[in-house]
This record gives sequence, structure tokens and C-alpha cells, in this order.
Amino acid sequence: MALADPSSDPRRRGAIRVRGRSLQVRVSAGDDPVTGRRSYLTETISGTDATARKRAEKALTRLLRRVDVARTVESSISFREASGEWLQSTEVEESTRHTYQGYLTRTLLPAIGDTPLRDLNPRTLEKLYVSLRRCRLRCSDPKLTPKPPAHTCRPLAVSTVRQMHAVISGTMEMAVRWDWLDTNISRGARLPRAKAPEPDPPSSRQAALLLERAFAMDDDWGTLVWLVMTTGLRRAEVCGLRFGRIDFDEEIVDIRRTWVRGREKDTKTHQARRIALDSETVTLLREHRERVAERLRTLGTTLTDQTFVFSGLQTPDHSQPYSPNAVTQRYKGMAERAGIDTHIHALRHYSATELLTAGVDLRTVAGRLGHGAGGATTLKVYAAWVAASDRKAAEVAAARMPRPPRRAAAG
Repeated sequence: MALADPSSDPRRRGAIRVRGRSLQVRVSAGDDPVTGRRSYLTETISGTDATARKRAEKALTRLLRRVDVARTVESSISFREASGEWLQSTEVEESTRHTYQGYLTRTLLPAIGDTPLRDLNPRTLEKLYVSLRRCRLRCSDPKLTPKPPAHTCRPLAVSTVRQMHAVISGTMEMAVRWDWLDTNISRGARLPRAKAPEPDPPSSRQAALLLERAFAMDDDWGTLVWLVMTTGLRRAEVCGLRFGRIDFDEEIVDIRRTWVRGREKDTKTHQARRIALDSETVTLLREHRERVAERLRTLGTTLTDQTFVFSGLQTPDHSQPYSPNAVTQRYKGMAERAGIDTHIHALRHYSATELLTAGVDLRTVAGRLGHGAGGATTLKVYAAWVAASDRKAAEVAAARMPRPPRRAAAG
């Protein structure tokens, strides 16, 4: 005999029902906080005999206990506790984990850390995001104690707010998997709209001036700037480059590793790529290799395939690479002295836009930059230059076509 349907009696939490040649165990898990509808946990037991019913009774007990545990945890666990569990269990790069921890420590935990997960809702999150877009210190929040001192409000970037939402959403997704929550309500929150990428590469005149200043500082630094400008390498990629990854005969550089926070790791997209080098770049790299080899001979050692191509002054034996942060700061200082408002990553934009403007196809440019998705990222970032290249292609195609016959105008 089947138990009553739990939906027909609010006091009854579970039931075992006959479904053809099997038994269905059904337990009420409460109302969904978003839809307001009753949700259930179910399990199917093969057979309808006495043995099957015993197994169904055990399943009923197990599901009821699962609901009780979930409700107990759900009623007490805070965002602070849940986000700590998520940060420990999620699989991300160490640099990404460090960034997420910063978001939590500086912003999210002070704002919603003590709020139970079940009390967070789209309205709460949207109000938080709006306040952060006004001021990163949330000075307008009436609940904020103590108030920040007098200051000039500086909004958080849209991209930063969206990354913070990813931390919240990831925490809630884990809570759903672990039966702490019935649903991930963060999915319903409206996010600030992301701006279209606006790359700002240096002009050809500025690029020439930057190269002139770089080689005037020293040849090693000039070679590094030249290599980034011609290949579009990321700063972590050029810092992690070893001489064994440069094929001087085939004129190819093999990008497999990067240098981030004092250690080697995979490339940003976890994919290796091979980039063709022009003859001028190969000549500069050969000269650079000779300088490094001579430098190492004076130190009583030799250059090997494992020797880093570029190194700072503190490691003249090239046993450690240039720090990406040091490269950023040195380049920034050089550009400021030249009166140019730019940064090292803009050289990557310069390489891409020069290639696209010259008519190089999108897939080739994407491959050189290390973009995935078949060029979708490249198109998104450099849409204006792709359009200009497409216009140029149309003019070239038309110029190669025979002129169409003209019909004489009726007199």
C-alpha cells in the first residue's frame, strides 16, 4: 500500500508510490525561494515486492535525513563560511585564487560576509553592485560602520564587479551541489553591462620613439621591447622565454611556458603555439644571445637551452627571468619620460592592429596572439580594425576584377 502523496498533506514529508513495476520515493524539500513552488527529492527502486519496499523505506529515511541536514546548514551557514569552502575547493590558477581572495577580503566579506546564504537574493546583489559602481568604499551604504573618511569616490570597474559576481555565483553553485541551497539565486541578478574592449595601441610615430628610447637604455631592454612589439607576446610569456624555445634556423619561437608570481606555469590559454619571426627579429635575438653568452663566460658559466632570454640586473647569470611587474614598471617609466601615456600590454595591441591593417587574416592574427575560439576573441577586441581590413580587402578584390561592360544610355 503506497503512502500518501506529500503534496496532498503539508504535514507529511515523504511518500512511496507504485510506478508500474517500480517504486518511487518522493520527499518534499520545501519551497523554491525563487519560483515559490514545492521542490522534491526522488529515487526509483526496481520492483514492488517486499524486498523492494524495504529498500524504498531505507531510501525514504536517507532522503529525509538529507533534507534535514540541508535545512540545518542552510539556516546557519554564512557567505563568509561558504566562500571560504569554495575558495579552498575550486580548481583555479594560483594567481586567480589570489585575485579572488583579494575581492573577498577587501570588498565582499565586509559587505555580505555575515549574511546567511539563504538571505541573499538578486535585489541584495544588485544593490551591492550599484553601490560599488558608485564608490569602491561603498560610502553611501547606510549599513556601513564605521563610515569611510572624507574621500573622492572612485568606482570599481565593470569588469571587476563582474568578476566579484563570479565569486558569489561560484560559491552558491557549490552550495547547491552540497545541498546547502536549493537554487543558485545569483543567476537572477542583473550585472553591470560590460563595455566593449577599446584597445589603444601606440601610433607608428610613438612606437618608433619608444623603440629608440628602449635601445638607448640598453640593448637587452631594446630587444625585449622589439620582440613584444613584433610578436604580440604577453609580458609573462616573454619573461618566461628560454633560449631553447627559439629556433634560430627555422626562425620560430615556441611559446609553452610563462612566468607568474615567481614560478613557471602554462600559458594563459593552456595551449602552446609557434610564432614565425622576421629576419630582423632573428638578427637582434642572435646578437642578444651572443651578449648573454659573453656575459655568462665572464661569470664562469655557459649559456644553455634552459637559460632565460631576458633577466633583470639582480640575476646577471640569467638563472631567473625578468619579473613581469618589473617589466611593466620599467616600460611605464620609459613611456612617461617620452611623454607617451601607454603601457606594455598596448604593444600587444600594436602588433595585432598593424597586422590586421596590413590585411593579415583574422585566424593568423589570433594564432600569433594565442587567442582561442577560432578568432572570436580577436574579433571582439579588434572589431574596428577587422572592419577596416575587410574594407581594404573589398577594394583590392574590386581592383583586380575586369571592368563591367557599360550599356549606352538611351538617347
